[in-house]
Amino acid sequence: MDSTNNKQNAIAFYKMAYEGKPRKAVELYVGEEYIQHNPLVGDGKESFIAYFEKMAKEYPEKSIEFVRAVAEGNLVALHTHQTWPGGIEYVTMDFFRFDENGKVVEHWDSIQEIPKESAHNNPMY
Repeated sequence: MDSTNNKQNAIAFYKMAYEGKPRKAVELYVGEEYIQHNPLVGDGKESFIAYFEKMAKEYPEKSIEFVRAVAEGNLVALHTHQTWPGGIEYVTMDFFRFDENGKVVEHWDSIQEIPKESAHNNPMY
């Protein structure tokens, strides 16, 4: 397993899909199967593409910053800061499983809106 390469590919895959090119992201970075665990996105490659194409059309001004990436074995975890129209911000943590060919085959995530007030001054990302 090449964890450094997997980290780079996870970031490239997510960035490309998020910025409106999910079909190209799937072609370049996804393996034979794509198992989705986010309950808002259908399972499989075509459902992933449809979801991100819809998001690009409905929210073209959204942006993403990759705060950190951690790899262990065939898993990569990404910690991101997303900004959406209207100033809504989210922290996400995405996990990707890679196959033996270095391709993404499974995805889990957790998304939390950044509240306007916090009990401390530490950022969530």
